[in-house]
Amino acid sequence: MIAKKVIGLPLKGLRLAMKSGDTLIQNAGTQALRVKTWFDNNKSNTNTAAETQSAATSGYKNANSAANYEGVDPLELEFQKSPINLVPAIFLIATPIAAAVITPWYLLTHEVSAPVWGVFGAFMVWTGLSITAGYHRLLSHRAYKAHPVVKNFLLLGATLAVQGSAFDWASGHRAHHRHVDDRMEDPYSAQRGFFFSHIGWMLRNYPSGRFDYKNIPDLTKDKVLQIQHKYYGLWVLATNVAMVAAVGWLIGDVWGTLVLAGLLRLVLTHHFTFFINSLCHMFGTRPYTDTNSARDNFFLAIFTWGEGYHNYHHFFQYDYRNGVKWWQYDPTKWLIAGLSKLGLTSDLRTVDDTTIKHAEVQMQFKRAQQQIDKATSEGFDISQAMQNFQDRIKLEYDAFKQTVEEWKALKAKAIELKKTEYADRLHEVDDKLKHDYAKIEQKIFEHNNNLKTAFRSIGFNNKAA
Repeated sequence: MIAKKVIGLPLKGLRLAMKSGDTLIQNAGTQALRVKTWFDNNKSNTNTAAETQSAATSGYKNANSAANYEGVDPLELEFQKSPINLVPAIFLIATPIAAAVITPWYLLTHEVSAPVWGVFGAFMVWTGLSITAGYHRLLSHRAYKAHPVVKNFLLLGATLAVQGSAFDWASGHRAHHRHVDDRMEDPYSAQRGFFFSHIGWMLRNYPSGRFDYKNIPDLTKDKVLQIQHKYYGLWVLATNVAMVAAVGWLIGDVWGTLVLAGLLRLVLTHHFTFFINSLCHMFGTRPYTDTNSARDNFFLAIFTWGEGYHNYHHFFQYDYRNGVKWWQYDPTKWLIAGLSKLGLTSDLRTVDDTTIKHAEVQMQFKRAQQQIDKATSEGFDISQAMQNFQDRIKLEYDAFKQTVEEWKALKAKAIELKKTEYADRLHEVDDKLKHDYAKIEQKIFEHNNNLKTAFRSIGFNNKAA
């Protein structure tokens, strides 16, 4: 039966997809050749010009021409001349084209049963959560520990996603956090634009994408991850072809399952994940920090299994939660917390509420100062309301600094008490510290509320607070 269905493969659609993919790759190659020719010409012209200079300056000019063409930084030049990463480029260009051609054709010419749609949905959930809960929060950030059953189940689902081995994914992601927004060091820097951060960084062999795995020593010791990395191509074929086809055979529709749960699911999962690297660094709010481009975006959290709260994640990357508020959509957080109730996950790392609120209040003060600077920079006398706002912010900031000093002193006291007190009295120390911390937390929350009131007094809707 399977052989007959193989013969009935929609050859015309497949040929069209392959032809379109080849055309794109050829065009990319042509553009790369043009860029190379342009740089070679510049090199020739620069060297010729340098030879005409005086003997005193010719050495300097020649050295400069070798490292810097037409004012282009040498490292930037290396980026621009990076060769095409052939296999990923073909795969990432051909699969969306194939999905765009084959999926509509198949849906129009075949009746898809409910079980096939069910498998499609199940594989979407499995693949997506395996990236977020597995590759991301478990392996890249060590935000929690997982039972081997859970870890291996997520590893299999992440392989199904075809986003590289665990070594590649985690190493690249740790480099991204360490060098976020750096044009040279961040593998998918948003500073190079939407296309680069979304998919372009994988199409060429850029310097920032060459990982040596020195930043993942904890992972390279893992035997299972070693096997996955060594035989990654076989794992991809086994999961995306053999396993998907086997499930299709069990429900009586091999090709429908391959098209929907295989091809379409793969492309959607790719780009939902890529949204984190691109759109989540461009659109949304920054309630916790403005030191990088990462944003919180509720809409993107829906498509990315809770990863859309990216500003929080970049400031508190080791928290197993991204959506830290009770109302924020973060199914990855719910999965990890739910499994902990069953004893399948443990050591869930979190950031305390006081630290989180402290970051929010700091950002509120920054926004307040921006409002004051904006009002005064226009050169006109500021209104009485703005003057009152400015005075109120100054008083509140002085009080806030005092609260932070008390907080720091309490932390130092806690460390000292736990060093000097006897073990049988530690519970008394903990009880007293909890009471003192609660008072500090209450003060910080009061600062937060006072700032919100101050913003409302000048008609400013402080949504990110």
